[in-house]
Amino acid sequence: MAAGGAAPAAGRGKKKGGKAVSRSLKAGLQFPVGRIARYLKAGRYAQRVGSGAPVYLAAVLEYLAAEVLELAGNAARDNKKNRIIPRHIQLAVRNDEELGRLLGRVTIANGGVLPNIHSVLLPKKSMEKASKAGSASQSQEF
Repeated sequence: MAAGGAAPAAGRGKKKGGKAVSRSLKAGLQFPVGRIARYLKAGRYAQRVGSGAPVYLAAVLEYLAAEVLELAGNAARDNKKNRIIPRHIQLAVRNDEELGRLLGRVTIANGGVLPNIHSVLLPKKSMEKASKAGSASQSQEF
């Protein structure tokens, strides 16, 4: 450019003819910022929605999804499976303290329950020793 030539002001306005860049790409997210913004507006949660709100919400949702998927993937691997099923999600959520509290009142369809035997129902240690000694005498009676 010539020193005295009329150059456009740098950083002013939008680029003409440039390729559109999504807000998700700008924020470095996988979740759709534009769609979440649309849902926030359509839901009428407030009269106006700030530009940062859908970005923040998309980031939070993406983090939660990644956390659940990572834990469910570990549960699937523990069960020697390559595919995550609702049972793996249930095991992941219920074994994690924070996710368990967040989804405490949520029912996961086909998730089942955590394997748990109440301590009262388990045989006592002292009873086991007595039952071993008693089982020999009982077997002789029959």
